[in-house]
Amino acid sequence: MNFRRGRGRDEPEINFIPLIDVLLVILIFLMVTTTYSHFSELKINLPSAQGELQKNKTTEINVAVAADGAMAVGDAKLASGDKAGLLDKLKAAATGKSDVVVVVNADAKSTHQSVITVMEAAREAGLSQLTFATQNLQ
Repeated sequence: MNFRRGRGRDEPEINFIPLIDVLLVILIFLMVTTTYSHFSELKINLPSAQGELQKNKTTEINVAVAADGAMAVGDAKLASGDKAGLLDKLKAAATGKSDVVVVVNADAKSTHQSVITVMEAAREAGLSQLTFATQNLQ
């Protein structure tokens, strides 16, 4: 007895709607959780300046900043980060003089903080004219 003869065989179907739903959820999850890293590199070519020499001579206080953060005002050497000592040396060098300019000679590998310390000490000493020494590349 063959009971199956009258029935046709149903072909299996793959239902794509749940598959598409799952793929869209995964796609949204990946888009939300992905971090986009922007690696930006600034290629800076520093300008070179060639100006005329200053006609009137001002009093200059040379402050040198070494790569390790040690500072020197004129010939007086200071320890790294000695803001109070730097302030005293700047005040002593500027007493009785007008048109005082602080010239910062910072090493290229010195930290920004050491240069900012010099700038803060000059401001606290009442010296508003500040310049940075550079080398002339030809």
